Amino acid sequence: MVSLLKLAQVTEEGVRFLSPHDGTPMLLTPEHSISLQNTIGSDIIMQLDDVIATTSPDRARMQEAMYRSIRWLDRCIAAHKHPDRQNLFCIIQGGLDLDLRKICCDEMARRETPGVAIGGLSGGEDKENYCKV
Repeated sequence: MVSLLKLAQVTEEGVRFLSPHDGTPMLLTPEHSISLQNTIGSDIIMQLDDVIATTSPDRARMQEAMYRSIRWLDRCIAAHKHPDRQNLFCIIQGGLDLDLRKICCDEMARRETPGVAIGGLSGGEDKENYCKV
């Protein structure tokens, strides 16, 4: 989604963007994202997360995205209709900031999802920083 951020507006409610089919405004909420994945029947489903480019120098925005992703995970868990047959993965955010990543890991681990994804990488960071994360 990083490549499409210029076309989207992220708020606490969800992500607003224009339909690629007809240009109508759309809103993807954590609940709707999970509902779509429940309907498709995916074995592994991913939370909706707020991700920004890892190369962003804006630590405040990085922290905002990380905490929003944690709050959105709670909404995804509440909306998940088939935890017995679909595995909801949380997505760890925090950019290249290892302190933010640790906070996010600790918070996500408390939710005890069946899987964990490392989010927000491959966004232009150098190999050394990629490997640190």
